[in-house]
Parts: sequence; C-alpha cells; structure tokens
Amino acid sequence: MIPLRDENPTHTTPVVTRALIAINVLAFLYEVSMGSYLGYFVRGWGLIPERLSLAFTGAEPLPPALLTVLTSMFLHGGWVHLIGNMWYLWVFGDNIEDRLGHVRFLGFYLVAGTVSAALHTLANPGSPIPTVGASGAIAGVLGAYAFAFPRTRVITLVPIFFFLQIMALPALLVLGLWFVVQIFSGSLALGTGATGGVAWWAHIGGFAFGVLFMAIFGGAPPVGGEPQGASRAWVEE
Repeated sequence: MIPLRDENPTHTTPVVTRALIAINVLAFLYEVSMGSYLGYFVRGWGLIPERLSLAFTGAEPLPPALLTVLTSMFLHGGWVHLIGNMWYLWVFGDNIEDRLGHVRFLGFYLVAGTVSAALHTLANPGSPIPTVGASGAIAGVLGAYAFAFPRTRVITLVPIFFFLQIMALPALLVLGLWFVVQIFSGSLALGTGATGGVAWWAHIGGFAFGVLFMAIFGGAPPVGGEPQGASRAWVEE
C-alpha cells in the first residue's frame, strides 16, 4: 500500500518537515557527486554497528562513532530509497509537527532516529555494513501519527491482484499493517542471521518510540476521533 495523502488539515506551516526534506535531498545530491568515492564516503559517515559497538567498549573513538548516528539519518542508498522516505515524511510529518510544535518536533525526529539506530546496533552488533537512511526517524513519525490520529482517513493506493485501487483507509490500518510487515521481516532477518538489505529493527524501534513519545508527551487522541477530511554495500533504513 502506498499512502498518497491524508485528510488531516494543519494549522501551522510545517517548516521543519520541509527543511528536513530539503536537507536530505541536498545530501543525496552531494552523494551523487562523489562518483567513485561514494563507497568511502558512506563508510565514513554511515552508521556501522560494529564500529559503534567497539566504540562503547573503548576499542574505537566514541565521538566519531556517535556522530555517524546523526549523519547516517541524512544519507540514502539511491533515488528510490530517498523518494520513498521523503514521501512518507511529506504525508505524515506535517501533522506531527503541527501537534508538537516546530522545535519539539525536530528534537523528536532526531531522537527517534537515534533510538532506531540503537536498536539496529543491538540487533546486529557485529555488522560491518554501513547503515544509511532516514527511515528510523520517519518510522517514529509514523508511530506518533498512528497513535495521535488513528481514525484519520489516508488516501491510499492499494494493489489488488493485478489492479490498483485508490481507497480511503484509517491511518491506524495503513500504518499498523506497515508496522506488522516490519515485525515479520525483522523476525525473519534475526532467524536467518541476515545483516544486509533493510534495517528492519531500526524501523521497529523508531515506530515504537513514536507511539510511546506521543502517548506520554503528545496528548491522547481526541474523543470521537480526528477531523475527517540480499546483501548490499550498505543497509537502508
């Protein structure tokens, strides 16, 4: 399922959401400009679980390893990876920014990305594969949205056999199914020992953090509902 838009108007301009999208796009354009040096660049600025694990034991310098937790959130493995992440941020980020406020939303986004990186590292402590992508932080946004606006209708492109159907579905259904896929895929990855491809546990950690954060700090959903209206060179979050 691909969410196209939601029927959930905002009262403020989502300046932080737009700024995050712009920074991610500019960072990716810089990646493209690296040419043959891109692999070295990703290894330097992507999150490597093995390096982070060693840093906490004192075997590697801690500050550079911690910095990659932040920088990896703004790098992507390709155009499809970038567009998919930014599309989800565009559809769902504005309402969470509207609910939390600009400054708190930015802090929430960065902490969600940090939590997702921590869970990915715990699930793959010895992985030497760089992890890049904003999906962990965006998963936090999705979790927050699912909690805050569960009944808001999301206009969604749904594949039914060989046909595509546009449907208005509750946000909790759309985002809940997304989360179930992450849990299922993450469990399979642990069972097979896979470390490449997609950082499923980063998604799971980010989503769970988003739900928890919104439950504690974002206020409960309004009564009656909301207004209707394979191995790779890096792991993608």
